[in-house]
This record gives sequence, C-alpha cells and structure tokens, in this order.
Amino acid sequence: MKHEAEALGRLSGHARPTPLIELRGVGRSFLTGGQSLEVLKDIDLTILPGEFVAIVGTSGSGKSTLMNLLGCLDRPSRGEYRFQGEDVSTLDSDGLARLRRETFGFIFQSYHLIGSATARENVEVPAVYSGMAPRARRTRATELLGTLGLGDRLDHLPSQLSGGQQQRVSIARALMNGGRVILADEPTGALDSRTGEEVMALLERLSAEGHTIILITHEREVAQRAKRIIEIRDGRILSDPGPLVVRPHASASAPRIEHPSHVADLVEATRTALRALRANLFRSVLTLLGIVIGVAAVIAMLAIGDGARQSVIDRISSMGSNLLIIRPGSPNLRGRDVTATLVAEDVEAIRAVPNVLAAIPEQATTATVRYAGADHRTSVTATSSDFPIVRRWQVARGTFFTPEDERDHATVAVLGQTAAEALFGRREPLGEYILVNNVVFQVIGILHPLGATPWGQDQDDVLYVPFTTGSLRLTGQRHLRSATVAVAEVAHIDRTQTDIETLLIARHGLEDFRIRNMAAIIETASETQRTMTLLLGIVGVISLVVGGIGVMNIMLVSVTERTREIGIRMATGARTRNILQQFLIEALVVTALGGAIGVAFGLGTTAAVAAFGTPVVYALFPVVLAFGCAFAIGLIFGYLPARKAARLDPVVALASE
Repeated sequence: MKHEAEALGRLSGHARPTPLIELRGVGRSFLTGGQSLEVLKDIDLTILPGEFVAIVGTSGSGKSTLMNLLGCLDRPSRGEYRFQGEDVSTLDSDGLARLRRETFGFIFQSYHLIGSATARENVEVPAVYSGMAPRARRTRATELLGTLGLGDRLDHLPSQLSGGQQQRVSIARALMNGGRVILADEPTGALDSRTGEEVMALLERLSAEGHTIILITHEREVAQRAKRIIEIRDGRILSDPGPLVVRPHASASAPRIEHPSHVADLVEATRTALRALRANLFRSVLTLLGIVIGVAAVIAMLAIGDGARQSVIDRISSMGSNLLIIRPGSPNLRGRDVTATLVAEDVEAIRAVPNVLAAIPEQATTATVRYAGADHRTSVTATSSDFPIVRRWQVARGTFFTPEDERDHATVAVLGQTAAEALFGRREPLGEYILVNNVVFQVIGILHPLGATPWGQDQDDVLYVPFTTGSLRLTGQRHLRSATVAVAEVAHIDRTQTDIETLLIARHGLEDFRIRNMAAIIETASETQRTMTLLLGIVGVISLVVGGIGVMNIMLVSVTERTREIGIRMATGARTRNILQQFLIEALVVTALGGAIGVAFGLGTTAAVAAFGTPVVYALFPVVLAFGCAFAIGLIFGYLPARKAARLDPVVALASE
C-alpha cells in the first residue's frame, strides 16, 4: 500500500523531527521460579508523532510486554526509554500515571471495562483522574459515544453491550483525555470480521486525525492497515523499516488537562466508593452489620452502666451525702469493751462544732407492734426532732415529733410506709394508737416512701419515736448505737470530721468511736460503678474491633475481586493516592454508615430497656465515643487493604481474572 506519509520519504536522522518515543537497548526480564526469564532483548525503537505503527509477532514474542513498556504500565529492566526527550526511568509511579493520563489511551483485546459502571461512566474514568469538571466530562463522554454510534447505549452496563460495542466504549475511553498516543492490543482479536473491520476503520480515521497509533497484533492482514510494520520475535526486533515523517494533520480537539485538587479527588473517590458499595449491596449490608452491633453495644452498655451507677448513687445519696455517721467502738482497741461510750451529751456538744447543720442521736431496736388484731415486727428507732433535716426524709401525712415531745417524753410515733400498710392496710393511721412492746403510742405521721437500700433492705419498714421516750420506755439505755451529723457545707466535710474527732477524743480521753463519711462512701461506690461501666464499654469496644476486622476482611476480598478494575484505573491514569482514597473511603463509608445506624439502634435499644424499668442515662459522650471509634476503626482496618490496592502492579492487575 502506498500511504500519504510515504510521499514525504524516509529522512536521515538529522532531518527527523524530535522523536515522540525512543527506546535504546531496552530489555525486560522477569524472575520465574528463581530464574531470570528475558522477554525483551536490546530493543532499539523510535516512533515519531502521528505514525501508525503495527508491532506484529506470534504469541510469546514479547509484543505485549513491549506495549506495556511503551504505555508506561511497566518499567524496563535495563536500557533507556525517553518520551519526548524525557527519561521515563526518572519518573515515580505517579509520574508514570501522569503520562498515561495525559498522553496514552489504551484499547485492549478483552476491552477491560468496569463491570459496575455504565458505558458513559467507563468513558469518563480518565477524565476523573485528570480533574475535568463533572459536567464537562459527562458532555464529552456523551459526544464521543455518540460519534462512535453508541448514543443510545450511554447508560448500559458492559454486560448489556455486544463485543463490538464494548470495544467502541474502550476506544471512546482512550480518546477521553485526547488520546495523543493510542496503544491498541489485539483490538480485533475478540471480534467477528465485520466488527473487526469497523474497529480498524476507526483506528485509520484516528490516525488521519493526527493521533499516533501503536497497534499490537499477531495477524498480518490487520498489521497491513498500518503505515509501518515492526516484526518482533523472541524478544528482538527482526525488521523495522524505520520511522516515517508524517505530514501534520489538523488534530481533533483535545480537552484541557487540569490538575485536580485534593478536595476534588476526595469527592470523586467518594462517588466511586458509593458506586462500588451499591454494586455489592448485600455484602455491604453484612459488613455494616458488624459495625452496627458494635456501636449499638457501646451505647447501650454505657447507658445501662451509667444508669446503674446513678441509681446506686441516688439511693446512697437519698440517705444524705452530707452526713457523718458516728458509732461507738474502735478497731484500734482490742480486748476492751468500748461499745457503750457514745451518749446524748456528745451529740449536744457536736451541734456546736462549726459547719454542723444538725446532729441526732439514734437508738435502734426491733419490736413487735400491734394494732387491733394485726401484729408486725419492725425496726424501732429513737431519735430527735431534727431527724427530717438530717436524713432529708419528710412526712407525707401528719407531722414529725417536736422538741417539746422530746422534753415531755411524749408517746408519739411516726411510721414508715411499709409498717403503716402492714398494721392498718387501707385505713388511715393518723390519730390511731398502737402498742410497741406493750407501750401505747399515738401515730402522728407517715413518712414518704423511700424503697429499698442499695443492699436490698426496705427503708420504709420502720417506726420512729422521740429519743427520750425510746431510751426510757423501750430500750432502757442512755448510750447510743449511733449518731448522725449533717454538715452545712459538703466541701468542708473532711475538716468538720476532724473537728468532731478532736472533740470526742477530748471528751472521752481516747478514740473509742468510728466516723463514716458518707461523701467518701458515695465516691467509692461511684468509682466502683464507674469501673463496671468501663468494663461494659470495653465489651462494646471489643464488638467494634470485631466489626472492624470484618471490614478489613471484606475489603481485602474486595481488592482481590476488583484487581482488574484497579488495573484499569491505573492504566487510565489513576495515581497511587486515587486508588488509596477510593478503597479507604469505601471502608470509611461502611463504618460511618454503620456507626450512624448503630447509634440509632443503640439509642432505641436503650429506650426499650428503660421501658422495662431498668435505669439508664442518656449522654452525648457514649454516642460520640462509639461513632468516633467506628470511624477510627474504619480508617485503621481499611488502610491495609487500601494500601495493598494502591501498590498493585498495573500489568499484573490487568492480567488478573
């Protein structure tokens, strides 16, 4: 065949224009089974702008390896490869990606389209990595597909297209960023003769428009369509007529190559990740499940743990957080009877100590209480009229006894709710008379119900009488079982405790008493419950970690399954960070979505538990903690699979099944 370019003749070296591609002494070897296999040997090749070159050879001749080197998908083991005078060996992986993105367009025998993307989305891929605006690339992809006769197949998946249509999509993709150099690897190998002829006609048209075409084929009749035929065998070039100087053509307009910002990269990576997750919806849901359970467990367990802690603290605090409980006896005194050393006069002296709000004596015993035909054995405590102030326990009906009642040794009583119900049932107790150890007392008040103590004792099964009356007519003792002091300022409770200790030692001559600080007890109980809550939280975090491991496993499987897709993206110009971002964002989307659902599920579970009467505490911190842990786990466990994907060799990735 006589071509237009041949009319310009083959010029001597010094008259040639600057080579587009220049290889000098290039070799490529692979390590197989511990031995080096040399596939390309001392390749010298020069290709000028606008040439239509066919590299022909049998299978195993090294032509595909040569194409990979020319398209910057692979690196030579030795020799020099220059593109427009630039030494390609000095470029890192992102530099090679830039060349592929801005210069090369690939047409593969097996098309290499992304199965989950439509025809238009497949064509847009190179422009995504070149930074073209979404609307502009969408318009260009539509125009290219329309030019190639696929205007009515824009939204079809590759599985919905014929072989010829898929090859046209790959040609459009090769032209998306301009396709200055088009590398076609056996473009007609998987097509019937008619479709193959159409593809070759397209390549000839592209050549006529000024594109440099490098055709890899084993068919002589296909190679004859090129203007220059290079034959390769056993890794060496057997024949090459030399470069042709081609008269410049009016090139088709190429889009402007932008430099995408990191924000734009992240946006595109997020879109790609969402598309991939949607394509594997069932697997994505299963991956979400582990994160949902973990986040919900953290929120529910911490809410229940905090609720239990608050419940214990509230119950203890209901007894008074500002109290000092004084009891006779000292652990430091052995072999001596010091159980009857605290007397009412000590309480009177304590009331004068600074910061003391009130102090009450307490003598507790058990007695059988009778009313009509009902008998009930309950706790009877003799105390003073300041009891409601100290214990913060008010009467629900009636009144509490007064200082005058104490002075007059009045036989009056105040009942707890349980004792009142046991004796009177539904009858009104106020004004009625009861027998306490055969002593008649008149009921003058009923206390508000308190319920059980943290250790399960019924606080309402009690009866209170004036201290003077009780000590004289019920217990027969003047010594106290205990005294309770309420302080005015809890912040100074330790100082008040020290003052009381000093006072009692001065009165008794020795330390024959013990003082329990309720504020310290509450703090100890709070710390204990806080530890239990922490343990519950750790169980939830373990669930989250298990979910994170599930994310990593699924992502590793995803990388393995989508290795070819990764190769396609790399061949079309994806940088290392683009691949890393895509898979990392997939993991983060899964964990973030799972975290959000887990938060809702955890709060719902907590509400359901609360509905059955279990105390819970809603707080922002567990929600933030659970969601933050989920996000961090997605970042940590998603990084390794993403890093593995980003480090794949483009040639190896494209060759995977």
